[in-house]
Amino acid sequence: MSPKFHISRPLFSLSSETSLNPLSLIILSFSHSHYSTTNSPSHTSHYLSQFLPLADSTFKPLNTITARERRLLVLGLSTAIKTDQGFALKAFSLRFCPFLLVKIMNFLDTRHAAFAFFKLAFGNNSQETVRLSCVAAHVLAAKGLPLLAQDVVSWLIARVGAGRANEIFEFMWNNHAMYESDFSVLNTLLRGFLNLGMSFEALEVLRKMRDVGVKPGLSSLTILMRLLLRLGDYGSVWKVFKDMIHRGPRPSNITFSVMLYGFCRQQKIATAESLLHLMPKFMCSPDVFAFNILINACCVRGRTSVAFDWLNLMVRSGCEPSLSTFNTIMHALCREGNVGRAQKLFDEIQDMGIAPNAAMYNTLMDGYFKAREVSQANLLYEKMRTKGVSPDSVTFNILVGGYYKYGRKDDWNMLLKDLIVSGLFPDCSLCDVAVSVLCWTGRLDEAMALLQELLEKGLTLSVVAFNSVIGAYSRAGLEDKAFEAYRIMVLGGFTPSSSTCNSLLMSLCRKGCLQEARILLYGMLEKGFPINKVAYTVLLDGYFKMNDLDGAQFLWKEMKERGIYPDAVAFTALIDGLSKAGNVEEAYEVFLEMSAMGFVPNNFAYNSLIRGLCDCGRMTEALKLEKEMRQKGILSDTFTFNIIIDGYCRRGQMQFATGTFLDMQRVGLPPDIFTFNILIGGYCKAFDMVGAGQMVNKMYSCGLDPDITTYNTRMHGYCRMRKMNEAVIILDELISAGIVPDTVTYNTMMNGICSDILDRAMILTAKLLKIGFVPNVITTNMLLSQFCKQGMPEKALLWGQKLSEFSFGFDEISYRILDQAYRLKRDNVELVRETYEKGLFMDFLMLVLIWELELNIVDKYISQKLNHKVKAQL
Repeated sequence: MSPKFHISRPLFSLSSETSLNPLSLIILSFSHSHYSTTNSPSHTSHYLSQFLPLADSTFKPLNTITARERRLLVLGLSTAIKTDQGFALKAFSLRFCPFLLVKIMNFLDTRHAAFAFFKLAFGNNSQETVRLSCVAAHVLAAKGLPLLAQDVVSWLIARVGAGRANEIFEFMWNNHAMYESDFSVLNTLLRGFLNLGMSFEALEVLRKMRDVGVKPGLSSLTILMRLLLRLGDYGSVWKVFKDMIHRGPRPSNITFSVMLYGFCRQQKIATAESLLHLMPKFMCSPDVFAFNILINACCVRGRTSVAFDWLNLMVRSGCEPSLSTFNTIMHALCREGNVGRAQKLFDEIQDMGIAPNAAMYNTLMDGYFKAREVSQANLLYEKMRTKGVSPDSVTFNILVGGYYKYGRKDDWNMLLKDLIVSGLFPDCSLCDVAVSVLCWTGRLDEAMALLQELLEKGLTLSVVAFNSVIGAYSRAGLEDKAFEAYRIMVLGGFTPSSSTCNSLLMSLCRKGCLQEARILLYGMLEKGFPINKVAYTVLLDGYFKMNDLDGAQFLWKEMKERGIYPDAVAFTALIDGLSKAGNVEEAYEVFLEMSAMGFVPNNFAYNSLIRGLCDCGRMTEALKLEKEMRQKGILSDTFTFNIIIDGYCRRGQMQFATGTFLDMQRVGLPPDIFTFNILIGGYCKAFDMVGAGQMVNKMYSCGLDPDITTYNTRMHGYCRMRKMNEAVIILDELISAGIVPDTVTYNTMMNGICSDILDRAMILTAKLLKIGFVPNVITTNMLLSQFCKQGMPEKALLWGQKLSEFSFGFDEISYRILDQAYRLKRDNVELVRETYEKGLFMDFLMLVLIWELELNIVDKYISQKLNHKVKAQL
């Protein structure tokens, strides 16, 4: 059988002396080895069907068991046959007998495999099948397998539905004394309902236990309280707690921790704090878990200073903080942009003799990358290796994600070489890292295939591997495949993490599907998935990108109402969105609120606000804010200088723009391509083409080559000055440099052509057609506008009508131009008309436009037909 994918060599060409580490071997082995269970699902289903009651040739594998469970069953049942246990299987295949069913489940190796066999054997929801399955649950409990009994009962309730829950209760309660005690059967039922989140039914079972004088198990009551807190049923929570105090069992530290977590999750922090202080009254001393819950709650709300107060109280109480305690606070500091304080805490921990673990290194590394301090992140990674702390798959994703974001290809290549040659990662992370490697190298479908094969072979995987695939598909704009990976993840029994939710939301927001993203967010909240402030920040950014200011502000308000308090990233996203929308005053109020809450604004927050002020022409205030930024120890970066230079260029103050450019070089910041393009654009707007040319020469002297924007800007400048010969020279230079012209190039030249001398205009048009002119809606608007400018509004209306027959996608500007043409024609405005020949030339350009549109329509039609044909063949 051919493998699902093939890797003919390692990710790097290694010398013959280099020995491959387990990661390379694990990737290579997937292209050469398959277990016998990789046969087709139909073959496996046929094998399993022979052991089921009344199976026939029409049997189809139930979708209630996964591929991994099928594999476990095949291995387990094959082992049973080899050890002379086949008689039970043969007898069970003749009729559904609960005693034989339990016997078969008992000799399967694991609880997972035993439960999978029960799910496969449960054929239908008939009353008799349900009754016999209840007997099987009794027998399992009697044989000392209470967890399997609870699995069976939970499955039965889920299959028959809540409407028949009383039926199962009666089956289990009647005649239970033949198999198990009152406590055993009621505890099984209680756990069964709790597993399904059925709080009302669980409370009824608890009432029955109290009525018959049975004391419930402490763990069951703790699980019940966790469920009630998640549902917000505080009355029942306190009632259960009161019964535990008076009738037993008395609450334990675990019970209090569950209550603390539940109240904190519902943003009832004051209640949780009071409960922690009351713990000694009930013979329970607050432990590290209780303190960690409250510290995390404070950090989530942005109250890091209060978290430090709890840490101090924790130490004074004689409770030793754990690594998780410190990591929670470090994570909060990094989220606030206060990486320096996080580093200080990291150093203090080591001075106390505590060795940081991989999670703490990961937190600080991630903080440095978010603060754009890549060199510091690299130093920390090297220190991690020097200290002998093994990096994990999270470390790998943080490093590669940072290198990818900031274009550090050399660092990425070095990391990957170390990964393969040095064997950096422990065996437990190899599968996760193998999937991540394929994702970050752009081999997404291979990563997905590897993920599915790992699942089928039962190798160790974590949610990190799924997040790598889902995140990669989301970044690539392949949201359908991202959701398919999510579906496989849930079917495989993995609980989505906050990163999973964030990646899925990001994929929808990038496509502009904000309504679908919001529905997904609410659905995940209802299911109790770990939705955090990052999810809201992703959606908030999506609203701003779609220019939906009202939606963004409503989401911000809702975020606070749900008790999800913004962090530095969320505040920065709001400041950036409001600034781009022109609401600078409101953005500045949010900026002040952010600072008042103790968050340290980073470069991005300052740059967003400075850009907003520059866009509004408030240069004095922008410069004042930039000065304040430096006074607070945050150095201006290239983006800051580019924003200020752009602000001056927009106002035509080229002397100040040039002065800022020189200041930038004076402080040691090298200008980038954007800096030069901004200045060249400023000179062109000021009709100073000599200054623009001098800036191009400076660009070359700094080791930078002009890009498509540089050429387009200069062409536009010459076209505005009616210097078409110079514009053509720039166009020739662009082509000679090997740069492919874009639609801006074509539209710039076309706009100049329409105002040029007819003979030269025709020559330039032929030149554009030769190099592959592709029109778009901007081209259309430009031509329609030229008809109006040159005294031919009736032709603008005529061609507008013809384009509408092609279902052409007009934009708002198109309709404004057509409205203007209609008014000019209606009001008989005196217009200076161009020559008849110029009118014919303009008609020719419109015909070329329509011809190109027709070709595009035909190309799309042929492409769709080919795709349908290929899919049909597959």
